[in-house]
Amino acid sequence: MFSLATDLTATPEQWARAMLGDSPDLAAKLIWRGFLGLRLSRKASPDTVAGWRIAELGRDWIRLEADSWFLNGNLVVRVAATGVSLGTFLHYRRPLGRVVWTPLSALHRRLAPGLLRDAAARVQAR
Repeated sequence: MFSLATDLTATPEQWARAMLGDSPDLAAKLIWRGFLGLRLSRKASPDTVAGWRIAELGRDWIRLEADSWFLNGNLVVRVAATGVSLGTFLHYRRPLGRVVWTPLSALHRRLAPGLLRDAAARVQAR
C-alpha cells in the first residue's frame, strides 16, 4: 500500500486514470503483459483503466483486476480527505507467480511513490 497526502479532489476512477492512463504505456506493457502475462484489454474503454478491468467501484475506492495463467492481480485506489492510496494485491495461482513477482516487487516499491506524485500533478493540472 502506497499513500500520498494531498488535498486534491478527484474521484477514485479519476485518480486511477491519472496514475495509469487510459492505455498502458510501453513500460507498463513490458511489465504487465511481458513479465506478468496479464491479459489486459487492448483498447481504451470506459470499463478499463490502462487495460485493467474495473471490477468494482465504490464512493471512495475503485478495484481494478487482471489475470494471467499463473497469478491474479488487483489494484485498489482509495481516496480520503487526507490523500490517496494505491494497494497492490496478488494471488499466485502457480508457483511461477512468486518466482516472477519477487524481483519485480522491488521495482514496484521503487516506482509506486512516483506514480502517486505524478498522478497528483495530473489531477492538479486538470
